[in-house]
Amino acid sequence: MTDQADQAEEAEKTDQAGPAASAEAEEASLFGLAPVSPDRVAAYGDHRDQVVDFYLPEAETQAGAAALPAPLVLLFHGGAWRAPYDRRHISPFAAYLAGRGFVVASVEYRRGGPDGGDGSPPRAGRWPETLDDIAAAVDTVPGLARGLALPVDPARVVLAGHSAGGHAALWAAARHVLPPDCPWYLPSPPPVCGVVALAPIADFATARELRVCSDAVSQFLDLDVPDGEAHHLDRLPLADPAALLPTAVPTTIVQGVTDIDVPPQVAYAFTETARRAGQPVRAVRLASTGHFPLLDPTAAAVRTVADEIAHIARTTRSTRQEGR
Repeated sequence: MTDQADQAEEAEKTDQAGPAASAEAEEASLFGLAPVSPDRVAAYGDHRDQVVDFYLPEAETQAGAAALPAPLVLLFHGGAWRAPYDRRHISPFAAYLAGRGFVVASVEYRRGGPDGGDGSPPRAGRWPETLDDIAAAVDTVPGLARGLALPVDPARVVLAGHSAGGHAALWAAARHVLPPDCPWYLPSPPPVCGVVALAPIADFATARELRVCSDAVSQFLDLDVPDGEAHHLDRLPLADPAALLPTAVPTTIVQGVTDIDVPPQVAYAFTETARRAGQPVRAVRLASTGHFPLLDPTAAAVRTVADEIAHIARTTRSTRQEGR
């Protein structure tokens, strides 16, 4: 199968990591890792959460020669769009990708506020600020990287994200499908090679049906407030990646089949909708793998994730950048 055909068709892989570990052990493994400090930090807006951490590959230089341009991975963390989860928990993964030769931009964005003190989880997301920040980061961060003289190849930008961050990556790649009067609309696809979404909240209808992450989708769209369904249901087609297809942007989804946080049905629903819309999505399903090993540098699954990002960066290039 050629690279081009490989991108266009669904694929399956089997992780050889052995028996499924418990979800609790997988989560403890990831969150037990020490955060990794970035090489550079920059702001892409005025709000304190509008910042991005850059992780750089070790420069392979000879006699002081400059590092060769590398693919730029715009990376969005998960955490159900809730404030307690920030980019620190994804920093070991960002550093791991940098060690694989990528320049990584780990994006922070505005999330839901703290809990109300009654023991319930914090609210998920801030409408419209969460989407404002995702759009602004994709529009701004590649230019920031070039302005900082980081060794990035502007024709090889990959959107990536985990869980709610996977939603961010898929949604950012679909803004040209939004209605033209929408504030996040782009007249053409973003200048990226493609998307690699890890266990993404990719299909809002399925996620709501399964009450994923304690009803995070309904909270994000304010559908859970009194009369929310009546007043805010029009937000659903503007924010749901499954409602914004086809995008014509090469897309890969990596999903652990034993994931209980964002169950595989969510990703499967998205890939089936994409297929019906005429855009087959590369679906990489990892056996004996839950939600968090996709980010955990100590887990076998993370190597597959890095390979898929490299595949997108190697076999596709941004036509908008090439045309400049």
